[in-house]
Amino acid sequence: MRHLPPLNALRVFEVAARTGSYAEAASELGLTHGAVSRQIGALERWLGQRLFVKAGRRMVVTPIASVFAAEVSLSFHRLAEAAEACGRPGVRRILRVSAPTSFAMRWLIPRLRRFHAAHPDVEVAVTTVSAVHEELRGGFDVAVRQGVATDDAWPQHIAVPVLENADTLIMSPALFERRPISKPVDVEGHLLLASETRPGDWTDWLEAAGVSHLAGHDRQVFDHFFVTRQAVEDGIGIGIGPMPMLDIDIAAGRLMTPLPGIRVTRTGYVALRPRHLDNAALPATFVDWLAAEGFNRTACRPSCPDIP
Repeated sequence: MRHLPPLNALRVFEVAARTGSYAEAASELGLTHGAVSRQIGALERWLGQRLFVKAGRRMVVTPIASVFAAEVSLSFHRLAEAAEACGRPGVRRILRVSAPTSFAMRWLIPRLRRFHAAHPDVEVAVTTVSAVHEELRGGFDVAVRQGVATDDAWPQHIAVPVLENADTLIMSPALFERRPISKPVDVEGHLLLASETRPGDWTDWLEAAGVSHLAGHDRQVFDHFFVTRQAVEDGIGIGIGPMPMLDIDIAAGRLMTPLPGIRVTRTGYVALRPRHLDNAALPATFVDWLAAEGFNRTACRPSCPDIP
């Protein structure tokens, strides 16, 4: 029999190295912080090698342990695939997807029905992060973030572009009927709605529209864009919104773009897969589907369900 390290300690180590935190590992595994520390200590004694070192108040994985963790993670993944292929073909597979809140609510979730129709044996578990540039932490099979699909930008991940991104003026159809906007100067007199998570939206759009002198106009700021978007839909004021993320809202008549030709190009969205899971078929299939949805905008208009 092969001389294997303690398997339970290996599992705890893999999660702690992947999340970069004893506390997050404890939360994911349902253990106490002390239990995680003891398991990693047992593995370190077995190996005769330090796996984590103290940096301030945190424990940080050593370079050699980081390489070891990638191999352990890949081994666990292969073991899970082998077990599934061996005798559990009917078990639903779970795909963990991390995405910014607005992207998940306004673009991803309304389209998931079509992925489920093509892959009924897969359950997509979506978790959200508060910002498009949120650090890649915790366990996921696919993450969506705003960025460019280059190796130097995501050295530990395989990046695929999935959605272009441009800002334009948005308002509710009801408000447009009362106070229409047919040219940029018509913005004057409207309440400008903004988001703390998107601080430059109004400045950039007003400059692109040639009315930067209105930058000091009355403004109401919310903490997050999905709150701003709801205030726009309610007719409280006008806002700047990302396209094509809001295509479904516009097709459903909840929002409109009074000056669609004036747009500010932004960095698009990419789908990320961990490199150590490069051979995993399901995440790759999901990323391919995301890219097809993102670059085939007309496909979603008649058939995507509305968001409640």
